[in-house]
Amino acid sequence: MSNSAKDNPVIFQAFEWHTRSHPPPPHETSSPSSHWSRLTRLLPTLHSFGITALWLPPGCKANSPTGNGYDCYDIWDLGEFDQKWARSTKWGCREELNLLIRTAKSLGVEIVWDAVLNHKTAGDRVEETWAVEVDPQDRRIEVTEPRKIEAWLRYDFPGRGERYSGLKWGAEHFSGTDWDQRRERNAIYKLIDDPMRTVNASLPPPIPPRPGKEHNNHHQGFNMSRFARFAKDTIQKHTALPMWKTISQRPGKGWLPDVSRTLGNYDYLLFSNIYYLHPAVRSDILNWGKWMLEEVGIDGGFRLDAAQHFSWNFTREWIEQIQETSRRQYGGREMMVVGEVLTHHVGDIIQWLDCVTPPSSSSSSSSSSEGRGNGNRRLAYAFDTPLMYSFSRVSQDVHHNSPNADLRTLLAGPSPPPGKRSAEGGHHHHHHHHPGQALVSLRPHQSLTFVTSHDTQTGQDAYVPMRQDLKALWYAFILLREGGVPIVFWGDLYGIAGDPQKGERAPAELPSCRRRRAGKLGGAGGGGSSKSLLPVIMLARKHFAHGSQQDYFDAAGCIGWVRYGVVGGGDGGGCAVILSILPASTWTIKKMFVGRAHRGERWVDCLSERAEGRAECVIDEDGCGVFACPGEGVCVYVKETEPVRRGWEFDVDVYRH
Repeated sequence: MSNSAKDNPVIFQAFEWHTRSHPPPPHETSSPSSHWSRLTRLLPTLHSFGITALWLPPGCKANSPTGNGYDCYDIWDLGEFDQKWARSTKWGCREELNLLIRTAKSLGVEIVWDAVLNHKTAGDRVEETWAVEVDPQDRRIEVTEPRKIEAWLRYDFPGRGERYSGLKWGAEHFSGTDWDQRRERNAIYKLIDDPMRTVNASLPPPIPPRPGKEHNNHHQGFNMSRFARFAKDTIQKHTALPMWKTISQRPGKGWLPDVSRTLGNYDYLLFSNIYYLHPAVRSDILNWGKWMLEEVGIDGGFRLDAAQHFSWNFTREWIEQIQETSRRQYGGREMMVVGEVLTHHVGDIIQWLDCVTPPSSSSSSSSSSEGRGNGNRRLAYAFDTPLMYSFSRVSQDVHHNSPNADLRTLLAGPSPPPGKRSAEGGHHHHHHHHPGQALVSLRPHQSLTFVTSHDTQTGQDAYVPMRQDLKALWYAFILLREGGVPIVFWGDLYGIAGDPQKGERAPAELPSCRRRRAGKLGGAGGGGSSKSLLPVIMLARKHFAHGSQQDYFDAAGCIGWVRYGVVGGGDGGGCAVILSILPASTWTIKKMFVGRAHRGERWVDCLSERAEGRAECVIDEDGCGVFACPGEGVCVYVKETEPVRRGWEFDVDVYRH
């Protein structure tokens, strides 16, 4: 890997929710149209465009052969055993995964695995267990007497048997579920110890019905997806409890306290919730992490799905063991473990980061949760969801011609309305942070910046609206600035496939970041179509986004920054970047200092497809340039344009095979 690649890492999210894949049948070990095979073919091109790591989908055996893996059945089955009606996962079989990992290693591209450690689904048999229903809006409150339910909690793994792991899961390994087979009832069930045997079992008093018609409806939020629920939940996060509700102090098994406090306690998310106080569970998940590094060959790290919903203390222990294994396996190098903490509030993310970061090895105090680490330590990371929500907010403001549209608020968060202070309830928040502040502005070394993901793409319950052409501005913002590790999303680079459940065959969405032409976006075909700027911005990062940075965040409608480059030639160039959200018909100019060494040089916008009509400027005697940018556009001025030319030839047709 060249120095510039190490300096400028880029993660590629190598899937979207509807990515098509045709894995091999049970008796074969490869298929040209499985997703693992497709990624193996795409890797050399992605690598040449600056991708340094692939974030793979959860390739564990799912509830069905077409499941994306978030409905995980067996984390030890990576498309190797005939279980759940198939040998392969949706993404391909184990042999294809091995080839993909070997190919990535040969190119110096790291692999980041999406780990689903919060829940399991689709047990093989029902088991009887004690349970109590809880209020979906405050999971600490029990709304029924304890009773026995039958739940799909017995996992026999008939295809895998004892291979890799001997643990057969049962009711004792779970703390919650959503279905009672005996009554065929959907609710949030907290699984508990036998109340007759629990010492000092103090049952809470019965709960009177809710006032008015709500009383029959208290599970209304339950069938919504986790993200739709999340959006609703954040509003109710700090609401005071009505007098007649009692928080259960039930001893023994139940929700763990070291999780998000949204909805009172957010240990339960969906499916069957894993109980991390059970020693067999802890050792199985710890062993799995070691196995993924030592046997499967994961060398980049892990994304922790639903990270705020399972024991933060166990997560810290798991990360610590992953880092120990990684140092042994990869010559002292540590992994990136990144948590999905879906929230508008940066204080919530920082609280998770500081809790799960293992204390540095030199520290004698094991209780230190600050764990800042030293220079060569890779700490825990998190996705910068507040920045992504800010991209959406500004995008929507532009779309609706709102006077609030302000690029200067991308990092700082939205301004509170006049006369109102930003109130952040709850004692566990960090009061010195604006809730909408970007993580990258506070923890640049622990941030993964992104624009869209499989959860926020069009059609998802957690869909985050963003105008497709304005995404070019947001990708320039994450790819061409210091701080944070940026992620390029499959759907933005290659487009989004139709939802097969809705019978959509054609692409549902073309690649994003297409420049507006004559007031409208280019279509899919024909000479008038405009190409995506994203591959070109990726190359601009690789070749020009180097050196120290000076910001010019001096106007609501137009901001800029300069990267000063690294002396020593090669891939150490600098650039001047300018973004505008002013009306599309207007050009804005901004004077920025690029350095006296560049006096007299001609700098040109490398995002212009054709040489003629390209924006350019000459650097003056003081080392300044007057850089122009069209409204609703982005320009990247550089001394040399050749390295990015091939960005216009990027092949987005990934489904040919």
